[in-house]
Amino acid sequence: MKRKYAIHLSILIAALIGGGPAAADAKRDEAMRGLAIKSGCFICHAIELDAKGPEGLKPVGPPWKAIAARYKGQPHAVKTLTAAVMGGTSPYNRHWQDEASGVAMPPNGVAISAGDAKKLVDWILGLDK
Repeated sequence: MKRKYAIHLSILIAALIGGGPAAADAKRDEAMRGLAIKSGCFICHAIELDAKGPEGLKPVGPPWKAIAARYKGQPHAVKTLTAAVMGGTSPYNRHWQDEASGVAMPPNGVAISAGDAKKLVDWILGLDK
């Protein structure tokens, strides 16, 4: 009987130390931050809501946690936002006007692949949790 409990305890300890969901989330966070850095996303965007842009102004692009909150529960959010990343947005449809200082998002097809953009957008949408 003691051996059975020892085995269960060792499995629990192993999961808590390195193989559990928290470790997987940390690895994904690190990978997505690396992808964002490599793709130049942090030139305009920040993750946190209270981030400041150049000279203390609002960031050029909206903070990703604001994006996650705005698009939470929308069924086509990944598709819509991936298209915005790849193709850019219109300066005539400024739906982040009060939260960002930029006029529009430029197309980013030269900086990131559509597949990587989709992965990044999916991660961004999970930041509100």
